[in-house]
Amino acid sequence: MKKILYIMGLVWVVLFPALTLNAQTGKVPGGIVLSFKAGNAAELSKFFHSNIELIILEKEDVYSRSQAEQIIRKFFSDHKPETFKVIFEGGKESSRYAIGSMQTRNETYRVYILMKKQDGSPLIHQLRIEEEEENDQ
Repeated sequence: MKKILYIMGLVWVVLFPALTLNAQTGKVPGGIVLSFKAGNAAELSKFFHSNIELIILEKEDVYSRSQAEQIIRKFFSDHKPETFKVIFEGGKESSRYAIGSMQTRNETYRVYILMKKQDGSPLIHQLRIEEEEENDQ
């Protein structure tokens, strides 16, 4: 399973920049970054699509916004973020993705965010959080 996730992440990092070379630049909304830094699930959930695919530590499913908020709240409770930074962003105006790094007291996590614009606002459709392996750092 980890190999599949690693390959998917690698494809994401390698393929999308090539496809979006001429795309307009955009940024991850500051509220998303601040929510990760603070470990604030309630604020982060404001950016969730009504149904969101969550992949957290090898557990994967599609959840409603409120269910996803509870799962993220539990994750933040168990893994209190100390820092979060966006490492890479790409995509088009209507569909963007970002890769981030979240440091907790004991672990570093890689965070993948897929956002699509809906009614002019970017909403998170997929959120993946996985442990960063030693050799990835």
